[in-house]
Amino acid sequence: MHERTGWGWLAWTVPGDGTLPEIPRQIGVLTPDATMTQRLAVRWLTRRPARRIALAPASSASLRLSAVAVGFISLVAALFALGRGIPGDLVLPGMLLAPLLAEHLPDRLDYRASEHVRSVEGDAACQYLQRLVVLHTSLVQAADGSDRYELRRSAEVGQHLLWDAAGLLQTQDTRSASAQLIDRERLMVQLADQVAQTLERTRTKARSGTENQPSSHEGPLGPYPPGFEPAARPAPRCEPGTSPLKGYRPMTHDQPDDDVHTTDVYLLFAHEPYYLGDGSQEINTVVVAAASLLHPQVRQSDGAQIHNRLTQGRKPGEIIPLATLTHELGGGADWPTVGDWETVTTDLVQLVRAGECDALSLGLPEIARALIISGPHTHVRAFDAAANQFITYGPEERAAVLAEVDMFLTGLVAEQHLWPGDGLVPPLFQQA
Repeated sequence: MHERTGWGWLAWTVPGDGTLPEIPRQIGVLTPDATMTQRLAVRWLTRRPARRIALAPASSASLRLSAVAVGFISLVAALFALGRGIPGDLVLPGMLLAPLLAEHLPDRLDYRASEHVRSVEGDAACQYLQRLVVLHTSLVQAADGSDRYELRRSAEVGQHLLWDAAGLLQTQDTRSASAQLIDRERLMVQLADQVAQTLERTRTKARSGTENQPSSHEGPLGPYPPGFEPAARPAPRCEPGTSPLKGYRPMTHDQPDDDVHTTDVYLLFAHEPYYLGDGSQEINTVVVAAASLLHPQVRQSDGAQIHNRLTQGRKPGEIIPLATLTHELGGGADWPTVGDWETVTTDLVQLVRAGECDALSLGLPEIARALIISGPHTHVRAFDAAANQFITYGPEERAAVLAEVDMFLTGLVAEQHLWPGDGLVPPLFQQA
């Protein structure tokens, strides 16, 4: 028995006593962002098994019932056509070809359809993937019929995680792929937790009567980093005084506390695009550990001065865009008193490309990149040719980009922290 879903299917073997099975015998995962043709592949692969007719009692050779039926119909049609005077050299090839197609064409279609799905069998593999399926189902149910960006995007990311996990289980067993599988399960759990919190906030707002307050900037933002597919909507407007992500906090007139330094933070900045190889994705943005600013191959003492400013008054794990530093430094007027940020970021890109430090390299789309290189309160306008109107993107959409970068970084550092490089110079606050 097949249980079809929007992301694939589960195949169950129901015992003879009618009890419900606990583990599916097979789980199939459809490729993310599948086309209609690819979705039809799921229905084709989960059709009823073909009935076959044995050619002889002691022989393993058999024919599909459909091929036998088509052969009989083609024979009758051929006799009728010959009786009407149609030449035999036209009738006989069709009569022979029809049952052959009925017998072998389904196998070819099975092969083509299987290119768009990854199926997993075996108790251990299915039991593991079933745990991810349960988590992903909660994401899909939350996103179903919702126009909330967070919910829809979480379901999309969950589909990618399922796809990746199914690929690992196709080629490896659960023991050899355990580390990679655990990473994907951890991310799926984080997604489910974020969705649960979002739903709880929505219910709280509904009870307080603020759920249907109007919001602006509802135009589609486009795809986000790196290698994930287009999002349907930007993030919703945040409640006043709340922060939806690391690295973005509503700015008032307060400045970071000069007496407190948090070294476990990250610098995010855009740079001139480059490509790792022919046909690869464009790399135009990078996230590095703050300590990489202390690398000896970075211009000093400018790197140490920027590191000193970057780590002031932050929270552990924050992602600080370079544009946020610019905003804090009087819109850039105070950069000369801190350091040459252009030379420092150029040196950091060279470090990353040479493998002298770890980094999260991203290929941000145009609008997302424009928001990252803008200040926390800046608005970006883009012309939508299809709608023949300008769409304005602002702090909420910028927050959505940073939140997604944070999600990727969280998955990366969960396995191993970003290595800042060797031979680092001491931070200024330690030198003092």
